[in-house]
Amino acid sequence: MLEGKLTDKIINAYYNVYNTLGYGFLEKVYENAFIIELKKMNIHGRKQVPIKVHFRNERIGGYFADILVEDKIIIELKAAEGLREEHEAQLLNYLRAISIEVGLLFNFGKKAEFKRKIFENKYKKSVPIL
Repeated sequence: MLEGKLTDKIINAYYNVYNTLGYGFLEKVYENAFIIELKKMNIHGRKQVPIKVHFRNERIGGYFADILVEDKIIIELKAAEGLREEHEAQLLNYLRAISIEVGLLFNFGKKAEFKRKIFENKYKKSVPIL
């Protein structure tokens, strides 16, 4: 599995944060706690990492990845009633826009939920380096 060991550690960090804080906070609170938990596990994570989106070699926009782990995995955080199709589409579009292939979508709702998404570079039209 692509980045399997690292994803397992990140998922463990997610449950540590979820079990400690529960649900009801804003995404920013979970983001800050997640960074602290990753650091405790000796995993390098950066929050609000700017990502540029290109079309035909021209920049057309951008977004901020909630957390980027070890420059290998994008983490998108939600604090919603439940994960929805558009949340998954958002993460897939992030993966489509850059050379990172693995993304994790975590929800801090009433029920702990996560999804793992992969978009391999060989299937991307162009792969800008992060």
